[in-house]
Amino acid sequence: MSYRDRLLGLAVVVLWGLNFLALHVGLDHFPPFFFAGLRFAVLAIPVVFLVPRPQVPLRWLLLYGAGFGIAQFAFLFTAMRAGMPTGLASLVLQSSAPFTVVLGALLLRERLRPRQILGLGVAVLGMVVIGWDRSQHATVVPVLLTLAAGLGWAFGNIGSRLAAAGSAERQVDPLHLTLWMAVVPPVPMFALSAAVEGSETGVRALLASFTPAGWPALAALGYTAVLATLVGSGLWTYLMSRYPAGAVAPLSLLVPVVGIGAAWAVLHERPTPLSLAGAAIVIAGAFAATSARRPRAERKAVEAELALST
Repeated sequence: MSYRDRLLGLAVVVLWGLNFLALHVGLDHFPPFFFAGLRFAVLAIPVVFLVPRPQVPLRWLLLYGAGFGIAQFAFLFTAMRAGMPTGLASLVLQSSAPFTVVLGALLLRERLRPRQILGLGVAVLGMVVIGWDRSQHATVVPVLLTLAAGLGWAFGNIGSRLAAAGSAERQVDPLHLTLWMAVVPPVPMFALSAAVEGSETGVRALLASFTPAGWPALAALGYTAVLATLVGSGLWTYLMSRYPAGAVAPLSLLVPVVGIGAAWAVLHERPTPLSLAGAAIVIAGAFAATSARRPRAERKAVEAELALST
């Protein structure tokens, strides 16, 4: 990965790490399914009228939106509303990195090497440590829900890569792809909200957000829709379109460093020593699983291809 693209990846890390604070604020005000639909509707409405739809197979766009937009946030918001600590959520959600590697191997025929398999095993061990620790202090269900969110994100990664890859004759605009991904989640999420949370609950919360006491919810909505989704996901899609899934996924492992630190500083969440140990195991294992070096000949071929495209 080039130096410039590494910096772009780090920008995504900061945006997504701080996003967990915005999600915490938003979920204190909005019902989770309604909040998930609302964050994407803010983008989807102008996108439909102003942005041309990227010429990609509809199935990959739907996979991207269903995985990244619907599954990830439906499970994540439910987990956080059920008591998942904000900082710990930012960590467990990064299970998407090893999930992406596994799905890349199964669906895209990306080769798994022994180091990656070992790393996956270590990451799973770390998740078990975190789950066991949570079971001693609270229910483990929020952890399982957050893992399901990570799996949804991984499917979204695969969909975005397949859609953004384009062809030799036509390149896909990553920003347009990200914007049109936001068109997929709102209707299903609002329908789920009406069925589970009540048809009027979300509307009342939205109206209340325009009162003097509700401005933090609007600020949180703006951050998560514009900075986290539009800017962060746009940059992420750009990186996924240029590099193999296993090369980009390790960057997401830095998100919990920002997320846990911000939750500690702002929300005064203090993770237990065992949770921190489990976090270190997860990050180490996932890094090994997603950063195994390719054979030298394959690396040189990829470097030559990137040099021609820049």
